[in-house]
Amino acid sequence: MNASVGEWGRPAGRGPRSVQEAIARALGEHLPGGVRTGELDRGERALRWVEAGRGGIAPVVLIAGCGTTALSWSAVLPELARYGRVVAYDRAGLGASDPDRAAAAPTLDGQIADLAALVRQLDAGPAVLVGHSWGGQLAQLLAWQRPELVAGLVLVDPAHEEFQPWSIRIAEAALTRLWLYRAAASAASAASKPTSLDPREPLDRAGAAVIGHRHQRRAVLAEQRLSALAVPAIRRRRSAARPVGMPVAVLSATRGLPSAMRVRWTALQAGVARHAVRGTHGTVQGAGHAIQADRPRAVVAAVREVSDHARYFLMD
Repeated sequence: MNASVGEWGRPAGRGPRSVQEAIARALGEHLPGGVRTGELDRGERALRWVEAGRGGIAPVVLIAGCGTTALSWSAVLPELARYGRVVAYDRAGLGASDPDRAAAAPTLDGQIADLAALVRQLDAGPAVLVGHSWGGQLAQLLAWQRPELVAGLVLVDPAHEEFQPWSIRIAEAALTRLWLYRAAASAASAASKPTSLDPREPLDRAGAAVIGHRHQRRAVLAEQRLSALAVPAIRRRRSAARPVGMPVAVLSATRGLPSAMRVRWTALQAGVARHAVRGTHGTVQGAGHAIQADRPRAVVAAVREVSDHARYFLMD
């Protein structure tokens, strides 16, 4: 198992690595200390990430929602990097990571194994996992299966298998389509104004690099299918899981769905917090499903609180 970490200034090359460089360059515009890139050999494919900051109580690993990439954390990564090491990775086939050509479709165990391998590769002990939506479910699954790798959980409007799956898929798909549309439109606008000083331009161009890669749409659709097909397996694993001992913070959105559906989803999310030994739950007023974009300060505050509590959890 090989891995490498480098500065984004290296030659970009072609293919997914060039997407990684575009993401790192865009995120680096907002970070005085710059952004580093890394990749991990997962058997004839590379799992890639960007990272910033150093030190801290435990590394923070950002896990994007269904069909989205490290760019979805652009509003919180610079602030989190002030307090320690933070890593945002792309799952197989998404963003900068190579598709898994050995598998016909992504699998739940494959995505959990990739996340576990990334945490081990960071070589900094257990990590605080910050998961949005589908990423929140993956974070919980790893905590149940490999608790020694997890110092804490921050679940950002996490998906739940008992909430109507089609509702989650509609929310995820709508968010993904909106992001792709905005990225394409903004990139086209930026390209027509090469001297633009708009600070969003690097992110727009990175978004265009992501959506321009040939395997992206296929990977998005495949992951949306997985999120539906995995419901029975996640249900079984949750019922068999013991309450996790690490600190857990669950954040719920308040906008973006009919009120009855939102109430149902929020109640399930609150139940996740209650099932944890050290769990808290809060609603973020005015935030849609992508809380990290709408109310980034709420996410940063939750990560800092969980990281502080993780200090004592790791000492137990």
